[in-house]
Amino acid sequence: MADGLGFDGGLTCALGVRDLQGSIAWYRDVLGFELLYEAGEMGWCELATPVSRVNVGLSQVESPEVKGGATLTFGVHDVDQARARLAERDVKFDGETQTIPGMVKLATFFDPDGNKLMLYEDLAQRHGR
Repeated sequence: MADGLGFDGGLTCALGVRDLQGSIAWYRDVLGFELLYEAGEMGWCELATPVSRVNVGLSQVESPEVKGGATLTFGVHDVDQARARLAERDVKFDGETQTIPGMVKLATFFDPDGNKLMLYEDLAQRHGR
């Protein structure tokens, strides 16, 4: 059924932020995302992530809703190393890194508005699964 929708392989994940310019700088400088365009009159921009055809859209709003919803989870080669680099930039984490042996390592962190993001390291891939 869904094949009739004509998905093209792109994905834009929208997040609400208080300060569009400050958030653009944070996503660019802390996470290494690349600004694709900014529509200032709309309070909107899109940034390219390192994941092919997955973008993050930022929408300037008065009070971002940061409870519940989806968590953008990005794969990295080494969670501990990535976490240390983010910690050097004063990024706030939600507790310790969680490890499910032989499966995955997970580290949850927050952008300046409290939007939840996560890093994962695929441990099963290391073991040839």
